[in-house]
Amino acid sequence: MTAALAGEYVAGMTWGWTGIRGTWATPAASESLARMADHGVNWTAIAYAVEQATAQSTELPWDQAPTVTEDEIIWAIREAKSHGLKVCLKPVVNVSDGTWRAYIGFFDWDVPGEPTWGQWFVAYTEFILHAARIAEAEGCEMLCIGCEMVRADSRESEWRALVAAVREVYSGVIAYNCDKYQEDHVTWWDAVDVITASGYYPIDRWDAELDRIEQVVDAAAKPFFFMEAGCPSRVGSADLPNDWNLVGTPSGEEQLRYYRAMFDACDARPWMRGFMLWDWPPVLYAEADAAESDDYCPYGKPAGAYVRERYLATRTA
Repeated sequence: MTAALAGEYVAGMTWGWTGIRGTWATPAASESLARMADHGVNWTAIAYAVEQATAQSTELPWDQAPTVTEDEIIWAIREAKSHGLKVCLKPVVNVSDGTWRAYIGFFDWDVPGEPTWGQWFVAYTEFILHAARIAEAEGCEMLCIGCEMVRADSRESEWRALVAAVREVYSGVIAYNCDKYQEDHVTWWDAVDVITASGYYPIDRWDAELDRIEQVVDAAAKPFFFMEAGCPSRVGSADLPNDWNLVGTPSGEEQLRYYRAMFDACDARPWMRGFMLWDWPPVLYAEADAAESDDYCPYGKPAGAYVRERYLATRTA
């Protein structure tokens, strides 16, 4: 399985978030993908979400709005491949009330009348297997089976059972996207093919965090890349790149400063396989309005040109 990444640099970008029904398979979405492909990328993580009502809900209605339809997912995969991109399909769970998915959790032991981890994993497995079957049928090179599920990470036996079930229907590379600072807390990295993480580290912490992650990579003997990484284009975000609500004025230079530090630190590590940068929306703002955008997307900003330059350089390295 991991041979698919042997010697390969993942010059990737995340596309489509949050996967709201009706925003994919449109002329605007097609134009968005084409502009992303023009940034030197060779991979994309096609990301969409199912919403559960609260952090303690055990129902994941993945076949209902607002989640994109199966036809939209297939359209996005085929559209990405038409641009020569390899695809990581990335189904994710969100919570409708705004709670971050890292807090989804239940009692460590079952209590009558209370929701359980077992009930949640039954629903979650159904959701992931639906994605796995699409990924297999459409030839997706990678499937990400979870994202930033910090409280769920400790449920080792359930995750191992999920990976085994996925392997029954999907023959590609399986990855899990742990949250920042959690790389050395996941105990079941041996079950997946690739270790990935959300690398939203403060600009002055890259070397220290990479030192820590390197020990995990060496111990697991698995390929590693950042399934998410990036920084909003606003003043102050380089120090808090994971805070999308941070108050600050738009600043393409702030984003560029962060990208330079991140790429320089990561490229100095031979074991680093690259990024699925966060992120590229299905409906882009006008390029003329890029200077007023303070979000993660680098389109039309100094960081976008920088990413194109760095990614294209990996093709000739």
